[in-house]
Amino acid sequence: MPHMLILGMGYTASRLADRLRGQGWRVTGVRRSAGDDVLAFEDERGVRAAIAGASHILSSVPPEGEDDPVLVRYRDAIAAAPALWTGYLSSTGVYGDAAGAWVDEGSPVGAGRRTARVAADLAWGALRADMRRFRLPGIYGPGRSALERVREGRAHRIDLTGQVFSRVHVDDIVAGVIASFDGPAGVYNLADDLPCAQNRVIEAACDLLGLAWPPLQSMEEAQLSPMARGFYAENRRVANGRAKRLLRWRPLYPTYAEGLRACL
Repeated sequence: MPHMLILGMGYTASRLADRLRGQGWRVTGVRRSAGDDVLAFEDERGVRAAIAGASHILSSVPPEGEDDPVLVRYRDAIAAAPALWTGYLSSTGVYGDAAGAWVDEGSPVGAGRRTARVAADLAWGALRADMRRFRLPGIYGPGRSALERVREGRAHRIDLTGQVFSRVHVDDIVAGVIASFDGPAGVYNLADDLPCAQNRVIEAACDLLGLAWPPLQSMEEAQLSPMARGFYAENRRVANGRAKRLLRWRPLYPTYAEGLRACL
């Protein structure tokens, strides 16, 4: 039986775990607190034993401060593990601001605001020859989409001409990770086929719910959080051709329109 060890059981990783269990896999998770089939991150003996016994190892843990907590504690064990496959969920934030241009896996990294994420991405890439790094844009899916923000009155339309983002449905990430089990190691952007302004997504969510669009506002008028303001500080289109060519991956939700309808 294949055995997947997932360090960091967040939204995307939990979705992957459910899919793999449905396919007959054994899945062990690691998070801050222990539970059924989940080890506590601080249980070093248990986590190291799981690393040594897993056929597949994935980390979805983001950096904390300037360090990647998984690499700080378990780098040596993962580097020496007999696993057949290893992976890391990274971010397209490593590319920084491209002024709306396309970026692919060969684009420069390190010029953006997420220096710790860049360092972690590169460190995972250097750790093992079988490493797959998945660079992900904005993730959405059931219970975590523009639909919820609109329903809860948290959605904004920001008046920024030419601002473009990429996004990906959580189930398309899951499909991309699974497709990589039989594909070559390396870096893969998993993004949908239609980078566009966030305003279009909010408008589509409002239309699906039969609600009025929020008014166009400036950044100052919207009183965005520092995290949200950082989201608008970068402008890029993420190309997904490498995953399509090498993994034969195709997004089930090629645009936000199909993805939002599925979430609804």
